[in-house]
This record gives sequence, structure tokens and C-alpha cells, in this order.
Amino acid sequence: MELPPEYSEFRISVPQEFENVFTHFYFAENTSDISVTKTLLPTYQTILLFCFGESATMSTREKTTIDVDKCMVFGPVRQSFEYTLPAGCSILVANFKDDAFFRFFGKVSIEQPLRHPDELLEENCFTDLWHQLEKINSTTEQVNHILEFCRPYLQHQDTTSKLLSSFENNLLNPVKVIAEQTHQTERNIQRKQKEQFGYSLKELNRYNRFLKAVKIIEEETGKQNKVKWFTIIDDCGYYDQSQLIHDFKHFMNISPAQYLKFQEEICNPKSK
Repeated sequence: MELPPEYSEFRISVPQEFENVFTHFYFAENTSDISVTKTLLPTYQTILLFCFGESATMSTREKTTIDVDKCMVFGPVRQSFEYTLPAGCSILVANFKDDAFFRFFGKVSIEQPLRHPDELLEENCFTDLWHQLEKINSTTEQVNHILEFCRPYLQHQDTTSKLLSSFENNLLNPVKVIAEQTHQTERNIQRKQKEQFGYSLKELNRYNRFLKAVKIIEEETGKQNKVKWFTIIDDCGYYDQSQLIHDFKHFMNISPAQYLKFQEEICNPKSK
């Protein structure tokens, strides 16, 4: 879908002090006369969304639709979904990094990924924050206001979470290595990963493998090269082509061929 010129969007980086809390903030505003629908790809991040003006809507592949009036917490985002900004709607989104959401609110049920933020704290703080943000005209100032608001609630990252966040050796089993380093059982490390990050290391490894495949496809289409599927399967550690297809269906609800066609069209558009 071609976006109307009255639709604007941009990412906002965070100060170094908050780099282990948020990956970035995202702002979008629709001042056109029509609704704009976009797709959010899986990120495995927990997201806090503030909505201003008309209510935004989110729609899952199972056709469940949720209206966002003021604010909503959802995630970790495991699969793509569509969101719609009607005319006169704007959103400001905070993307939590790793275990940062857990460090704000403690243990929250992963079985209920969509939660109103006010259910997570004893006082009605997020609705109050929304009212404060609504009075601020500058997006940059809104982000700064959110960062200042966060300070009293944020807990320090514990040793286990730091090790899980920074583990980069793909040849070693992080659960086993960290368990030995911290003198804990492997089961305890797995439990902490699931509880504090909202997903298991097995899920994360699958997601990272899929991201690697997508990156290779994007690089090859950008160079106008023919995509070699069996090379991707081998380089990314897939068993066979069916497993790669299954991951595309799981994360994006499309086939690899459909994604390739999309990439070729946006990278090499035909002249009109």
C-alpha cells in the first residue's frame, strides 16, 4: 500500500543511559482523510503503545481486533500482525529491550500477552501518564517525559539476565555455560529466561535463524542477484526447504516466494 503524504512516521533513538531498557521509540501520525493499515513484523520485544486522537486498532491473523483508546501493553511480539491508524490518529511506541519489561513490573503472566498497563501496578499510573503526554506537543519532549517517568520503577538487571542478554557464542549452549558460571541448575536458568524475557532460548534461536535468512534474501535482492534457496537453508542451519517455509508461515504468514516477490518489487520497482 502506498502511504498518503499526510502519513508520517519515524524512529527515535534513546540516550545511552537507557540503551539497555529500550531499543527505540516509534512515532506515527495519520493526518490524511483515509485509514492507513500497516504490518508489524515479529520483534520478540514487549511494546508499550500510547494512542492519541482517534483509536488505533490491532488485528491478528486469527481476525481478533483490539481497539487502543489510550494505552496498551503487548508482546513479546512473536508473529506479524496488522495495525490501523484512522484519520486523526497518532501513536507513540516504546520498545522494551530484553528483560526490561520484567524489571519494571516483575513477574507478569506470559499467557496473557495483551494487558492494560494499569492492571500491572497498584496505582493508575499509565492513564495518568497518558494524560500528561497528551498535553505535550513535541514528540521528543514526550519521549523525555516517559524516560523520566520510568526512573523510579526500573530495577537493576541481575547477573543472570546480563549474561543471557550478552551471550554471543553460537557454538556453545548458553544455558549450560551460564549455569556453570553462576552455580545454578540449567533448569533454573531456563526458568529465569522464560520468566524475565517472556520467551525461551529455543524460541529466540529459531527467530534469529529466521532473521538471518531474511537478511540474506534482502541482501541478494538488493544486489539484483538470484536467491539461492538451498544456500540459505545450509547457511542458516535449516534441515530442509519445508522447515524454512514453515518459519515464514509462522512468523510472517506468507511463503518465502511471496516474500521474495515483495522484496523484488520494493527494491527494483518497474518504471511507470
